[in-house]
Order: sequence, then structure tokens, then C-alpha cells
Amino acid sequence: MFTQNILFCLLCLPVVGALGILFFPKKAVRQMKLFALNVSLCNFLLSLNLWIFFDNSTAKFQFVQQMDWFSFFNMNFYIGIDGISLFFILLTTFLVPVCLLISWQSVNHLVKEFLVAFLFLETFMIAVFCMLDLLLFYVFFESVLIPMFLIIGVWGSRERKIRAAYQFFLYTLIGSLFMLLAILLIYFQVGTTDLQVLSTVEFSERRQFFLWAAFFLSFAVKVPMIPFHIWLPEAHVEAPTAGSVILAGILLKLGTYGFLRFSIPLFPEATVYFTPLIYTLSVLGIIYASFTTLRQIDLKKIIAYSSVAHMGFVTLGLFSLNVQGIEGAILLMLSHGFVASALFLCIGILYDRTHTRLVRYYGGLVQTMPLFSFFFFVFTLGNLSLPGTSSFVGEFLILLGVFQTNTFIATLAATGMILGGAYSIWLYNRVVFGNLKPVYLNQFADVNRREFFILLPFVVCIFWMGVYPSIFLESFHFSVANILQSTRI
Repeated sequence: MFTQNILFCLLCLPVVGALGILFFPKKAVRQMKLFALNVSLCNFLLSLNLWIFFDNSTAKFQFVQQMDWFSFFNMNFYIGIDGISLFFILLTTFLVPVCLLISWQSVNHLVKEFLVAFLFLETFMIAVFCMLDLLLFYVFFESVLIPMFLIIGVWGSRERKIRAAYQFFLYTLIGSLFMLLAILLIYFQVGTTDLQVLSTVEFSERRQFFLWAAFFLSFAVKVPMIPFHIWLPEAHVEAPTAGSVILAGILLKLGTYGFLRFSIPLFPEATVYFTPLIYTLSVLGIIYASFTTLRQIDLKKIIAYSSVAHMGFVTLGLFSLNVQGIEGAILLMLSHGFVASALFLCIGILYDRTHTRLVRYYGGLVQTMPLFSFFFFVFTLGNLSLPGTSSFVGEFLILLGVFQTNTFIATLAATGMILGGAYSIWLYNRVVFGNLKPVYLNQFADVNRREFFILLPFVVCIFWMGVYPSIFLESFHFSVANILQSTRI
């Protein structure tokens, strides 16, 4: 009975926590923060039960719950997970308490509203990954925008935060309107939006092309793929540290998850037809974003463009349409969730001390912040995909999968790994070595106990995934094989 209700509890607990915070007096700031942190930690511990009780030997959806929603219209509240969505839920519940901890001192105004926004955001993100009804997936897919818009626009760090928030909101919303039209078309043809029913339906080739294109516009903006990436660097720069962590760790994965869950299984013929387009955009994204990264002067923009390059690798892997490529893509998504989030945390730690993110103001940090320099070094190794780190396994499997279908594209993508090494080493060298800036000498205090225990789990996860990836691959192998089999690709 307990295992059946885990998912529903995961969805409800943050909402209950958010409603509980509303009853706290505004002056009880510390108590509110502690309460929100405890709620998010309980949710993380609860989510670990999904992994403990998960059956690796089947591709079926597990922990399934179904409730009538609009029974008249044949629409139900239908939740469940497979090997693909399992780790994204775990990643979500892991990052939320991290975000609350990193904001402990930096967020001092409208604290109650900030905590409520984050807890609602957690519910919406978990719902996206476990929803098995297409219409409800869309509802929660778009609901994520509301708290994220507020987090960037209200608690952002600079003057352009309002513009960045609107840019993020409108870009992603307009892209998703096409998806809503596609869902309505599917509903009027099939009579339901149940994912498991839809997986048995064969759409005509012409209709597949239209539906695939509509879904593509929605997901490509979220990833983001070139040329839909304009909003991302702006949103990252203006967002608070916690916002950047969630943006890089979870929100960029919503698009690629959508491709894997809906576009590839439901529209297989269109997927094969449009694969050259995806390959072209992905390779352009990898190379363009890598070169653009090299000329950035803002620390956050460097990591933001680096994320665009890494997500280019992910889309390449997904549309290689073989087991190696897709499994590598999922692994790289998880790895990027840890590596990019950790890098943004490091930049947030520096920003809290100096209130600047411009590279020219940093240098020689190894002299005053040796512990920070070590953490930053590990995360930089993860970003350049060094063997032994989590990103290497993912990128290697992706290149293996793509090489089987198109050797030329695989060769071009491999140059992205070289460029990734170039900008990662350049960034680390500029920040950690060289001459110490005397202006900030007093402000460069090493990481405190709170920051140390925030960063340590990321180091463990990056090396764990890099050294022993099979524990993750086993969980989603059958789910990936099932998607490829059901689509007859």
C-alpha cells in the first residue's frame, strides 16, 4: 500500500509544506527556512524509496495511480514512472533542498514568498516526470514557468531581471502553444490523452509530420536548441543562484525528456524523417555555443553557453535512435544536472563574496580559497568530460550511438569535446591561478561549513556516475529498449 502511494505523496508533500509556510508570521524567517528545508529533505528521502522498490527487470510503468479527473471527456489523473523518469525525480528532490540551503543567507526579502514558490515548483517538476496523461503533462509542463518567472523576476540579482523573466516566460510559452494545438488534434482523433493508449495508435504519415513539428517547437525552446537559445544566457545571468541551479539542473531536461517520452515513440516515421534536421541543429549548437563560450566575460554566461553545447550532445544521442545513444543521452542529462548545478553553486559562492561575476575581477583564488579551488577543479573536470567523471560515460555512449548512424556527424560532435576542454580549462585558469586581485583580498574567504556540505554530495555523485555507471544504466535499459521496440525503429 505504501509503495503505491509514494508518487502521490511526493506530489502532495511540497504543496502541504507551502501551505504550512503561509501560517508563519513574516518575522519568523529562520523558522520558515528550517520548515521548508525539512519538507524538501523529507521529500528527498521519500523519493529514495522509488529507487529502492523499483523493479529493473521490466519496462512497465510502476507505482501507478489513476484517478478520475474529467471522466466525461475520458481524461484521468494518471501517474507512474519507468526507468527513464525515475532518476529525474530523484534529481529534482535532491536539488531543491540544495537550492534552499544556498539561498539561506542571500535571500533576505520576501522570504515566505520565495519558499512557497520553490515548493510549488518542486511539485510541478515532479508532476512533469511522472504524468502519463498528455494533457496533464502539458498543464504541469507550463505550470513550471509561473514560479520560475517569479524567482527570476523578483529575486534576480541585477537591473535587467524583469526583462530576462519576461523573455524566459514568453519564449517558452509561445513555443508551447503549438504543442497544445497538437494535443487537441490528437484528442479529437483518438478520444483520449492517455499515454499508454496513444502508444498503440498509429497516426498517418502526414499527420505525424505536423504533430512532430508542433511538439518539436515546444521542446526545442525548453532544451534550448539553436536558434531558440536566446533566452537562456539572459535568464541564467539575472536569476539568483538557486534559480540558475534549477534552470540548469531540471528545466533544461524537460525538453529532452519530452522528445524521449512523446516525440520519438508516438511519431516514429516523422522522427526518422526529421533526424537529419536534429543532427544539423545539434552539431551547430555544440560548435557555436563552444566558440561563444570562449569569448564571454561573465561567469554565468560561460556556464550557460556550455549548457547549450552539452544539451546539443543530448539531442544527438536521443535521435541516434539506438540503445547506446539514448542511454548515453539520459546519463548525460543526469550528469549535466549535477555538473552544471555545482558550477552555478560555485559561481554563487563567489558572487556572495564579491558581488561581481566578471572574469577580470578574479584570479589567484588558490592562494586564499584552496578548498573552493579543489571543488571548482572537480566540477571543471566533469564539465570537460574527463574519463572517470559522469559526463565522459554519457558523451562516449552518445558518440558510439551516433557513429553507428552517421560517422561525419559523430566526428563533428567529437570536436565539441575538444572545445569543451578548451573553455573549461581557460575558465579555471583565469579564476584560480594568476595574480590575486588585492581589491578583493579580504573578501575571498574559503568555503564555510554550510557551503562545504552543499558541494560535497556533487563530488560524490560525479565520480560515482563516472566510475560505476552500470547501476544507473540497469534501471533504464529496459525502458529504452521498449521505446525503440514499440516504435519499430
